[in-house]
Amino acid sequence: MRQTSRIISMRIKKNTLLKSKKFGLFLFFFFIIWVSSSLAQPSRTSVTNPTGINIVGTAQQAIAPENLSTTLTLVILITALTLAPAILVLTTSFTRIIVVLAFLRQALATQQTPPNQVLIGLSLFLTMFIMMPTYERVNREAIQPYIQQQISQSEAFNRALIPIREFMFKQTKPQELKTMLQISGRGRPNTPDDVPTHVLIPAFVLSELKTAFMIGFLLYIPFLIIDMVVASTLMSMGMMMLPPIFVSLPFKIILFVLVDGWTLVVGNLVRSFQ
Repeated sequence: MRQTSRIISMRIKKNTLLKSKKFGLFLFFFFIIWVSSSLAQPSRTSVTNPTGINIVGTAQQAIAPENLSTTLTLVILITALTLAPAILVLTTSFTRIIVVLAFLRQALATQQTPPNQVLIGLSLFLTMFIMMPTYERVNREAIQPYIQQQISQSEAFNRALIPIREFMFKQTKPQELKTMLQISGRGRPNTPDDVPTHVLIPAFVLSELKTAFMIGFLLYIPFLIIDMVVASTLMSMGMMMLPPIFVSLPFKIILFVLVDGWTLVVGNLVRSFQ
């Protein structure tokens, strides 16, 4: 009886396995047929993103002739916002100020004191102070008329560019401007208006760097004298193992504070643009 029951149970298991295999094969072939039929049908749906927005239709509407000017205006605005930091650095007094302050910190040998955030913040506020008359003129002659719909976008841009160009011309040295004109392959301009802006900006930056390095050299001289005096004194005393910078640093700081160095440096920087 036991053997008979075992044989019956084994047959039942075999039949169950066969049925499950057949059912699995049936599902597999059904899935293949369904996929092939789905791929065979032509796709008529438009390209959409998960939010259900028709991407192709939106792109076609954006490049349509009646909407092209608005699209280009938006692209130009985004590009201008991206280049805003470079415009701030290269067309204002920021370059000269930050370079001079960096030279001053190196001359004092205070390493990271004041920190970069303080120097950049001071340079930004001094730039706003120096450029405020220019920006007020831009606002008065270009921005306000454009807001009141008295002029077009292109005319507003040209009007805003005039005060900035005048500021850069006042600070640009003739040699740097001549060099950039020669590199660009242009002849001698008859008037300042004949100088393109893309030639004026690099000439202005080179002039600012040259002026900043000259001011930095003048700032280095008194502190260099202190270093030489301290080094000579230590050598005469036989204290060669003591770094001179450790001894000269307090004298540099006290000298800078006694002569009111920050006021002198900042005041002369601002006056150099007037």
